[in-house]
Amino acid sequence: MRSPIKQQTSGPPTSTTAPPAPAAPASSVTPPIGASGGRVELVDLCKRYGAGERPAVDHVDLDIEPGEFITLLGPSGSGKTTTLNMIVGFTEPTSGRIVLNGRDITRMPAHKRNFGMVFQNYALFPHLTVAQNVAFPLRERKVPAAETARLVGGALELVDLAGMENRRPHELSGGQQQRVALARAVVFSPSVLLLDEPLSALDRKLRQSLQREIKRLHDELGLTFVFVTHDQDEAMTLSDRIAIFDHGRIVALGTPADLYHRPTTQFVARFLGESTVFAGRHRSADVYEWHDRKWAVEEQGQGGEERALVVRPERMRLAPDEESVPSGSNAAPATVTDVSFYGTYYRIELAFGDGSVGCAALPVGAPATVEPGAGVVAHWRPADQVLVSE
Repeated sequence: MRSPIKQQTSGPPTSTTAPPAPAAPASSVTPPIGASGGRVELVDLCKRYGAGERPAVDHVDLDIEPGEFITLLGPSGSGKTTTLNMIVGFTEPTSGRIVLNGRDITRMPAHKRNFGMVFQNYALFPHLTVAQNVAFPLRERKVPAAETARLVGGALELVDLAGMENRRPHELSGGQQQRVALARAVVFSPSVLLLDEPLSALDRKLRQSLQREIKRLHDELGLTFVFVTHDQDEAMTLSDRIAIFDHGRIVALGTPADLYHRPTTQFVARFLGESTVFAGRHRSADVYEWHDRKWAVEEQGQGGEERALVVRPERMRLAPDEESVPSGSNAAPATVTDVSFYGTYYRIELAFGDGSVGCAALPVGAPATVEPGAGVVAHWRPADQVLVSE
């Protein structure tokens, strides 16, 4: 397969029983869909399942602003789902506090928190119609029939399922079932909506479509969304902020752009998108040393530190030889090991002399070509790199 290597421009950075619905006093009145979001604070939150075991959640502090869309992102076993379950009330913390709008709800039962929840497996009642599934939390709250009908109609219209009220879950596609689950979760106007990997069972195209729907719902309703996923592209597409978990702790917190362009550790750089990571030494304030290469550094720092230098694939350019590298660029010779076509760009996998690997994203349509086995010189501007800790 062939790919351009010159004149690179920026490329791309990728039968179930439902749990009991929250109950409310018979006198409660359900506000219209679109109530404002709640502020959630996690204060020194910990969860340990057994004495001597490593904490599943280890001293987590997190402020979630009203109306914010925040994603808990991390690999399996990192603590993100346990954190979500403590917020919603399914799991009791070992220590720490959960605060909603200034009120400590740490020991409050789940059914009294009035949070909406969307599960990975939809959790719809198979014997109920779409309308009856959506109405379930309203019936539990003893909302009058006329008001229930109005709210259910509004929720189904919100998720583009108007006209499907009388269908049952088995008559719907996976995407439609997830829309029903979303409608049921917002119909009683919770202040917080929690979503536990709700799209992971769907195919790529449908997942992308539902991502847009979830983002639209958030924008229209103004609720606080807490979303759990292990999919980095999904997190970056949806979130106002992302909390990256590793071994029970939040190791990075910020906007998708900040975390992507300015990661602070190798773990974050490697986990959130692809990166080429050069393990060298920040020799002085303006010099980074990698083997026999000395590269210019624009970041502030004392130097003398063991730090890694990271370059994202869309910032990496390729030249056929050293003479073709633009003045002022940092450069390293490499061998092309693989070329993959992604429609709008080529992903070029690279091997460097010290055994490390990296990649470049090159746009389709530039004049020169490169094939596996070719020798190239990877280069980038100092402004397009970032130094990270271990």
